[in-house]
Amino acid sequence: MAVDRDTVSVGTELPPFVRTTGFHNWNRYAAVNDEFVPIHMDDEAGRAQGFAGAFGMGNLMWSYLHNLVRDWMGDEGRIVAMSCSFRAPNNRGMTVEARGTVTAVRDEDGRRLVDLDLAVVDHDAPETVLVPATATVALP
Repeated sequence: MAVDRDTVSVGTELPPFVRTTGFHNWNRYAAVNDEFVPIHMDDEAGRAQGFAGAFGMGNLMWSYLHNLVRDWMGDEGRIVAMSCSFRAPNNRGMTVEARGTVTAVRDEDGRRLVDLDLAVVDHDAPETVLVPATATVALP
């Protein structure tokens, strides 16, 4: 169920979006997006680039942020702006959690705009932020 635009307030936490990732997720994402990059499919290729092995696509974590926001605001809401920075890899078997908190609420031109502080974190070590992000959404 979408958030009620009249009750959303600063400090509201979005329900987390959680996934345990690995080759099965990465392969499906690669198939849809034609992104069969060796560092995402082959441990040796990942190690050759200085990582522990193959790791998930940054854009897959970007999609987890989109899922987090869409699930929270509902189909009638609109993402006005969203940005992120990829800081750490999403390793095979890692459970990642997309999180968000409302940082501002305002009315502009008849729209309720909500600013969000977002992140994808390692679920088992939540202080490890893989992808910090922000978004502004318009609620219906």
